[in-house]
Amino acid sequence: MTVQRLAVVGDPHGAWDESDAAVLARVAPDALLVVGDLSDGQPRIPALLRRLELPTACILGNHDAGRDPSGRTLQRQLDGLGELHCGWGLRQLHPPGLAVVGARPGTAGGGFQLSRAVKAAFGPLTLEESAERITAAARRADPGLPLVLLAHCGPAGLGSEAADPCGRDWKKPACDWGDQDLALAIRRIQALRPLPLVVFGHMHHQLRRGLGLRRSLCVDRSGTVYLNAASVPRHGRDPAGRELRHFSWVELEVSDPQRARVLRASHRWFDRQGRLLYEETVHRGDRPAPASLVAVQPC
Repeated sequence: MTVQRLAVVGDPHGAWDESDAAVLARVAPDALLVVGDLSDGQPRIPALLRRLELPTACILGNHDAGRDPSGRTLQRQLDGLGELHCGWGLRQLHPPGLAVVGARPGTAGGGFQLSRAVKAAFGPLTLEESAERITAAARRADPGLPLVLLAHCGPAGLGSEAADPCGRDWKKPACDWGDQDLALAIRRIQALRPLPLVVFGHMHHQLRRGLGLRRSLCVDRSGTVYLNAASVPRHGRDPAGRELRHFSWVELEVSDPQRARVLRASHRWFDRQGRLLYEETVHRGDRPAPASLVAVQPC
C-alpha cells in the first residue's frame, strides 16, 4: 500500500513562524496544503512558505487582500507565493505525485460573489465561469496522479446548521455559507474522475455566540471527504503551559489513483519540537462514518 501523508494549515491569521517549519521538518509530511487567510496582507508568511523544503500548494483567502479594495495588496501576496498559489489552477507536486486543483481565491463564502480586490487582480467572472475554471484545471491534471481540491471556503451543500462544516454561525438564522461555484465544479469533476479529498477553512472550528465546536469533516455519497482545517488560533498553549502548533493531517491511500481514498484524517497539536501532544481523529476509512457526518451530494 502506498500512502501519502498530507499536512494542512488552516487559516493562520498571522500565526506562522519558524517554529512551524521546525515542526514540519521533524514530522516530515509528504506535502503541505495551505487553505488561505495567511494574514491581513503582510508579506512575511508568503516569504516563509517559499523557503520551505517541502512540496507546498496554497490558496489565498478573503483576509489576504487586507483592507485594500484596489487589489494591489492581494497581488503582492500572489507575487510573494509565486508558483505555490494554485487558485483557479493546477499545481502538480513531484514528489510525492499529487495533483492539487485550487478553487476560487479570495472567497468569503456565502454562495458566489467576487470582492473588488479579486476583480482587480483576476478580472470579473460569473459563477459559471468560475466553476468552469476549476473544472478545466482538473481536466488538465495527470490521470495517473490522485487529485485533491484546495479551497478557502468549502462548497455549498454540506449542511445549513451553524455547526455544519460551512454553516453560518455569526448571526441568525444559521444557513449554508458554502461556495456555489465550488459545489458545481465538484459535481463536474466527480463525473470525470475520482475525487478523494476537498480541504478548506474559512469557517472556524470554534463557533461564535458560544455555540460550541463545528463539525470539521463529512463524506458525500461519492466517497469524497471534506475536511475543514480552520482551527483558529492555530498557535496556543495547553493547560500545562506548553506551546502548541496545529496542523490537520490526512493519510491518503494512492496505490491506484483511480481508487485513491482517505484512510485517516485528524487534527494534531504539536509542541515546538515537533512532538505530538494531542490528536483528534475525525475520519477512519476502514470504519463506516456516523450518519450525522454523511453529507448529501453538494448542490
